[in-house]
Amino acid sequence: MPDGALPVLDVKDLKTVFKTRGGEVHAVNSVSFDVKPGELLGVVGESGSGKSVTMMSLIGLLPSPPADVRHGEVLFDGQDLLKIPYNDLRHVRGGKIGFVFQDPMTSLNPVFNVGSQIMEPLRIHMGMKKTAARARAVELLELVGIPDAARRLKDFPHQFSGGMRQRVMIAIALACDPKVLIADEPTTALDVTIQAQIIELVKDLREKLGMAIIWITHDLGVIAGIADRVMVMYGGQVVEQAPVRELFGNPQHPYTRALLETIPSVRGTRAEKLNVIEGQPPILAGAPAACPFRDRCPHRFERCDVENPLRRPVGPSHDAACHHDFGGA
Repeated sequence: MPDGALPVLDVKDLKTVFKTRGGEVHAVNSVSFDVKPGELLGVVGESGSGKSVTMMSLIGLLPSPPADVRHGEVLFDGQDLLKIPYNDLRHVRGGKIGFVFQDPMTSLNPVFNVGSQIMEPLRIHMGMKKTAARARAVELLELVGIPDAARRLKDFPHQFSGGMRQRVMIAIALACDPKVLIADEPTTALDVTIQAQIIELVKDLREKLGMAIIWITHDLGVIAGIADRVMVMYGGQVVEQAPVRELFGNPQHPYTRALLETIPSVRGTRAEKLNVIEGQPPILAGAPAACPFRDRCPHRFERCDVENPLRRPVGPSHDAACHHDFGGA
């Protein structure tokens, strides 16, 4: 990643609300972040923390209604993606920004062969003729490590294993040489061996293609091995952001510390008891007026109940949203 490079994607004060019969659910609350060319940003947090909704908000993948992207800027290629016409956004999505979903079996169309599904974005976004699109589809399958690529273009999703289907999804996301690739828990549904293969594949593709990657996961172990920088989300907010070594070595938010303590470890010959974070994630009804982690936090005090903390610098390229001062320790 070039030093001093300008962000390829810059998100400012993003807010997304879902309108339900029971009232408004504030799923994304003032989220700001950026990602630079060639950088891999890890986005972590437990289920319901707002990771996927944040990324789908950026590129118009949420149904409206019930979703309402109420505020913010998403700056990409000199444009605010929240303000451009829908047809222009469609050409950004799948063209300049690729998206890999969690479950390839529900993302791939079961009635079309994989060749036609890889060729579709090439023909729509890049205007390729059928012959050129087919040749490029073969190259993409070879790039993601699928053997006998030309023959397998004719196969349907059910004829591929889980790991191979995820490789097909990555090939589709890479079809138009995107500047940003968003991977939404792409290894969650796969066994450990296949997870490792997909992670190595993405690392290799990043080196070859130089694109920025946003990797969404709840697995801090994965993030430790691939990310340059980590963004921790809780209750629809960013609670901490830091370079990966700094975050693991010097976590400054109680939620980040609790997440790191839940990573299983075996020392000597005896396995230690698995730590858990007591309590439940917050109900996101209404705009946050207090710290979202207060009910589960061992450092809670009066201010946490009446004021939602803002992110503040706690070190070089490191910020955290917490009223408690850990003194950088």
